[in-house]
Amino acid sequence: MARVVVLDYGSGNLRSAERALEHAGADVRVTSDAHAAVEADGLVVPGVGAFGACMEGLLAAGGDKIIDRRLAGGRPVLGICVGMQVLFDRGVEHGVQADGCGQWPGDVERLQADVLPHMGWNEVAPPADSVLFAGMEPGTRFYFVHSFAARRWELPESETIAPAKVTWSEHGEPFVAAVENGPLSATQFHPEKSGEAGSRLLRNWLGTL
Repeated sequence: MARVVVLDYGSGNLRSAERALEHAGADVRVTSDAHAAVEADGLVVPGVGAFGACMEGLLAAGGDKIIDRRLAGGRPVLGICVGMQVLFDRGVEHGVQADGCGQWPGDVERLQADVLPHMGWNEVAPPADSVLFAGMEPGTRFYFVHSFAARRWELPESETIAPAKVTWSEHGEPFVAAVENGPLSATQFHPEKSGEAGSRLLRNWLGTL
């Protein structure tokens, strides 16, 4: 049974993430303890609310360093919702810019859509070789609650490193719905609120640990 830490840094649906991961078959601990977070088989970084506030909490808990240490050792990390957004260079909300963790280049910006927040079930378009979405039927829906997203994918491809697997969705315009980039994965939607589809995705992620 994979040992997974849900990082407690003052933001996120910690208990719902814990329950969903347990249901998917993980041994889960919710903690802010850096040693436990670094040493676990998998680390989940949740997040809800404003980008800047989440980054403040993450920095105060040393979460950026925990993520760096895990990725340097090839140890899997899964970001969820704003926990995905903070992995990018910057977040821009209401004209205020906040620095992110910088794992991926680019900005998280307000979606260009008539209705915000984007709240509800939406289809996603994963690449054919996706691991997170393996075994899922086309048209599978996941639950989103957000007004901001990465509207572009800006990581240059490398001749020596396998390209990231990027999944897209659309609300007013296309946006990045999920990323699989070596040991670093993330979803803009909430797998813990996405029923059986979300549980299947979490089981697929646990299978990589």
